[in-house]
Amino acid sequence: MAKHATPLLDQLESGPWPSWVSDLKQEAENRAKNPRGVEFQIPVDVVDDVLGLMELTYVHKRTHWKHGGIVGVFGYGGGVIGRYCDQPEMFPGVAHFHTIRVNQPGGKFYTTEYLRQLCDLWEFRGSGLTNMHGSTGDIIFIGTTTQQLEEIFYELTHNLNQDLGGSGSNLRTPSDCIGEARCEYACYDTQALCYALTMEYQDELHRPAFPYKFKFKFDGCPNCCVASIARADLSFIGLWRDAIKIDQKAVQAYIGGELKPNAGAHAGRDWGKFDIQKEVIDLCPTKCMWMEGDKLVIDDKECNHCMHCINVMPRALRIGDDRGLAILAGAKAPILDGAQMGSLLVPFVKVEDPYDEIKEVIENIWDWWMEEGKNRERLGELIKRQGFQKMLEVTGIDPMPQHVQEPRHNPYIFWKEEEVEGGWQRDIKEFRKYHQR
Repeated sequence: MAKHATPLLDQLESGPWPSWVSDLKQEAENRAKNPRGVEFQIPVDVVDDVLGLMELTYVHKRTHWKHGGIVGVFGYGGGVIGRYCDQPEMFPGVAHFHTIRVNQPGGKFYTTEYLRQLCDLWEFRGSGLTNMHGSTGDIIFIGTTTQQLEEIFYELTHNLNQDLGGSGSNLRTPSDCIGEARCEYACYDTQALCYALTMEYQDELHRPAFPYKFKFKFDGCPNCCVASIARADLSFIGLWRDAIKIDQKAVQAYIGGELKPNAGAHAGRDWGKFDIQKEVIDLCPTKCMWMEGDKLVIDDKECNHCMHCINVMPRALRIGDDRGLAILAGAKAPILDGAQMGSLLVPFVKVEDPYDEIKEVIENIWDWWMEEGKNRERLGELIKRQGFQKMLEVTGIDPMPQHVQEPRHNPYIFWKEEEVEGGWQRDIKEFRKYHQR
């Protein structure tokens, strides 16, 4: 029997899609019945109180969660998000309801045994509610009390060999795609690079010292399965710099209908005869391909690696062999300013252990951002405020055509004194000579 009436939440179960309300009700019922005889370390009716609090939120049309200050585990400044409700007398089960971020495995590979261990730990010491995964990539444990934080941390680190993730003004948990483990398009080992940088920057991950949060995300190819180009302060996107490999026989097989486009992903619907001109060539953003007779031709120096043609005809087109990654900077969701996509910083770098070239770019950017960034200002907002050219200066990267997003809007060029021989004094002398004539 539910502890609280939830008529407004019940409405969310009436649609065609799965509802989180149904999930919470099921978990509340499981905790009440407790068929496994678990000795819960937090109130049994915690999930019932979550539902009741959310119902009150819908009634009042404002949140009843409040920020209650910083909570955490000894020695760590990140990993635990403190949360309290403002109606503890009415909902004692969620008087404190802290969220714990757990550093996810590379590529999000799990064994069933490991997942069971995580769930057993959280059922015992938490609410049993989880999120697989948060937008940063972490495993999210939703809801426990302050007294359980150190116990959970001990169990994670000593028995499960697992660390907390990042939270607060620090490096957030680096997140990667499945990469070379299973993807034929991966241009570098995303899991190796993600793990190396996670281990390298442990202090930045667990001891917040940044102006605001900072995210690494690792995409093995431009398909961007972890959306690094839209969400990461530094995006590492795999790509190649030689020619796309073409199997002309397979191209004709697609044209002739022997092979299904998009790897047969739309097999449940008849889209009609495949039209390579309409569905591939005309959709190329740089118009770098065309047909010459029965052969597909690609001008690879004009290709911007959008992956569309490869995704549509995977048997006919393959990524090149000279592989590495590009580094983009400044992506974020709306915070102080609107949403931004990442801007290209390093067009291509080979990915080779110990990744010193990549680490140098990261650390130069951090030095600048920590010195110049305002409170709660993401890297992308600093770039927008001080200019992309400034970031090139602090990273020591030479400007190149790939850095230009659009032609300049005004005709004025401002030279630095050290960039011009003789500087401004020479300019004044030339000006005087001109007028004396």
